[in-house]
Amino acid sequence: MADNNPSEKAPVKAANPLRVIIIGLLLAAALLWGGSKVYHSFLFIETDNAQIEGDIYPVISRVPGTIADVLVKTNQTVKQGETLLRLDATDYEVRRDIAAAELLSAQAAVESAHNQANAAKDGARAAETNSRKLLSDLRRNENLRKLDVISQAEFDGVKAGAQASSAQYAAANNQYQAALAQVPLKKADVKKHEAELREAELRLSYTTITAPASGQVSKKNVQPGQYVAPGQQLIALVGSQELWVVANFKETQLDNISPGLPVTIKVDAYPGKEFKGKVESLSSGTGAKFALLPPDNASGNFVKVTQRVPVKIIFTDKQDNRYPLAAGMNVVVEVKIK
Repeated sequence: MADNNPSEKAPVKAANPLRVIIIGLLLAAALLWGGSKVYHSFLFIETDNAQIEGDIYPVISRVPGTIADVLVKTNQTVKQGETLLRLDATDYEVRRDIAAAELLSAQAAVESAHNQANAAKDGARAAETNSRKLLSDLRRNENLRKLDVISQAEFDGVKAGAQASSAQYAAANNQYQAALAQVPLKKADVKKHEAELREAELRLSYTTITAPASGQVSKKNVQPGQYVAPGQQLIALVGSQELWVVANFKETQLDNISPGLPVTIKVDAYPGKEFKGKVESLSSGTGAKFALLPPDNASGNFVKVTQRVPVKIIFTDKQDNRYPLAAGMNVVVEVKIK
C-alpha cells in the first residue's frame, strides 16, 4: 500500500543561477542607465523643439517687365553680385535715350540763353553810349540856347533825341536783365533733365537682377517670358554665410540658461554626429506673442499654458562639408548648465 502522508511536502527546485545572473545584470544596467539620465539632467537642459535657421534673402524685381533670361537653376550656389535674371530692357533703353536727348536740348538752351544775355548786354551798352552822347549834346545846346545861338526848334529836336535815347537805353537794359534771368532757369532745367537721365539709367540697371548675398537658390518662381511686377518675389536665396539654431525652451527652464553657455547640437539628419555651439541670446518675448493671432488672456476662460521662449544658439565649430546643414532641419540641443 502506498504511503500517502499529507504532512510530507514536495521538494523545492533550486533557482537557475544563470537566470539570476541575467536578471541581476538587467537590474544593474537599468539602475546604471537611470542613474546616468538623472545625473545628466542635473548637468544639461535639453529640448527637441529646435530648428536650424538662416538668412533668407528675397530676390525681387524693382521694375515691371518681361523676363528675358533666367541664368540660375534651383539649388544652385551663387555668389553675391552674380547675375540671376534679366528683364527685357528695350523700353528702358528707349526711355534712357529720350532722357539723354532732352538733356542735350536743355544744355543747348542754356548756351542760347547765355548768348541772348550777352547780345542784350551789348545792346544795352550801345544804347547807354548813345544816350550819354545825346545827353552831352543836350547840355551843350542848353548853353547855346541861352546865348540864343540856336533856335528853339533846333533845341527841342536835340532834347527829344536825348530823351528818346534814354528810353532806348532803359528798354535795352530791361531786355538784358530779362535775358540774364533766363540763364538760371535754363540751368535748373538742365539739373532736372540730368536727374531724369539718372533715373532712366537706374531703372535700366534694375533690369539686371543680381544676388543680394552669397547662398543657394531656393524656391525659384520665374520662367522666361513671364511678366513680373515691382516687389514680386522671384527667388528665395538661402544665405550660406551663417547658420544658427533657434531652440524653444519652456519658460520654466530659463532660470539656468544664460548667454555663453556651451551647447551640444544633435541634428536629426546625422544620427551620432554632434555639433558644438553656445548660447548667444534669449528672446525678449515668447513665441506666442509673435504669432499671427496672439492669445488674449483678458477675455474668456483663462487656461495657464507653459510658454516657450526662443533661444538663439550659434555654432562654434567649423562646418564640416561631409555634414551639410540646411535651414529648417530639426535638431536636439543640450545646454550644459554645470
